[in-house]
This record gives sequence, structure tokens and C-alpha cells, in this order.
Amino acid sequence: MHCKDLLKILSDYVDGELDQSLCADVEEHLKGCDPCRVVVDTTKKTIALFRDNLPYEIPLEAKERLHRLLRERWKERSSG
Repeated sequence: MHCKDLLKILSDYVDGELDQSLCADVEEHLKGCDPCRVVVDTTKKTIALFRDNLPYEIPLEAKERLHRLLRERWKERSSG
């Protein structure tokens, strides 16, 4: 397997959707290819971060300030 071949099936590999034979080929390639191993590890970590990340709640004070500024800008544009 070549690096470009791995990149074509990276998503399926990370999602665990490859058949055993192809998965074994990928894992064999990863044993000897540091750049591909970094790509796979980084992809897995990125997915985990987004999967585990809860939505960020903006503090009430910040929301109110943002809304006030938006209303002011809206008024400026409407009157100008």
C-alpha cells in the first residue's frame, strides 16, 4: 500500500468500515510510515475532540452585550 492509497480510504479506516484484509494492509503500512501514522492519529484525535465537545454556552453578560451592539449597528445602518 502507498500513502496515496491510504489517504483515499482514510475515512473508512478511521470509521472502522474497512474489511479485515484491507484494514490489515493499512495497519501494515502504518507500521513503517511515520507520516501516515501522524495523519491517522491526528484525524482520530480531531474526530474525538469534536465528538466529545459539548456546545459552548456564551455567558449571559456577553450575549446581552453582543445583542446591544448588534441593535446599535442595525439602527445606524437603518437610519444612514
